[in-house]
Amino acid sequence: MNGRIIAIGDIHGCHLEFAELLERLAPTKDDQLILVGDLVNRGPDSARVIDLAIEHRAISLLGNHELRLLNYRRTGDRSLLKETDEITFNQLRPEHWSYLDQMPLTYEIEELNTVFVHGGFLPNEPWAKQPATVVTRIQVIDAQGRPMKRADCSECPLWADLWNGPPFVVYGHTPRPDIYKLKWSVGIDTACVMGGHLTAYILPERRFVQVKARRRYYP
Repeated sequence: MNGRIIAIGDIHGCHLEFAELLERLAPTKDDQLILVGDLVNRGPDSARVIDLAIEHRAISLLGNHELRLLNYRRTGDRSLLKETDEITFNQLRPEHWSYLDQMPLTYEIEELNTVFVHGGFLPNEPWAKQPATVVTRIQVIDAQGRPMKRADCSECPLWADLWNGPPFVVYGHTPRPDIYKLKWSVGIDTACVMGGHLTAYILPERRFVQVKARRRYYP
């Protein structure tokens, strides 16, 4: 591994912040950019975000927002859509859909004992065998050990609080005002689209770089 591994949290269509962060990071051809999912929806220009991802040869992981758009495209079932999905759906061109279609669920770097994922994992089950419905959506775990959304179970423990590794997990999906760093994981969704920051986590030096959102795009 010659260059840096640069993981970036949920971008959600915030193309200006993504471009500013890339400018600050100045990735070279030896660096590998990993976007942890939810490149799209809510923010101003999802298509431009994907253009930048393609331009910088980023490995982008499947997030719940990409999964929802792909499912709608496959089935035509409008009940799958949320409020900002249709705007994105109409922005995307064939090359964008091709990019979304090939997004992996996880990305592992064995030499760093690190796995990248959008949402997270259920502890005590092999991480590599967990389905998209779990790893793109999990935030907390209920008393029966089931993955849940934070909004549906505010008293439930965060999956990351129960994750004792290995591997070390880098993830997004759960927006917070600050980076959520634990011994075996780091959450880098710092709510850019809600007026927070867009966060990059750089390996192997384990350094963070952030840019502030220009404004709040989504309530």
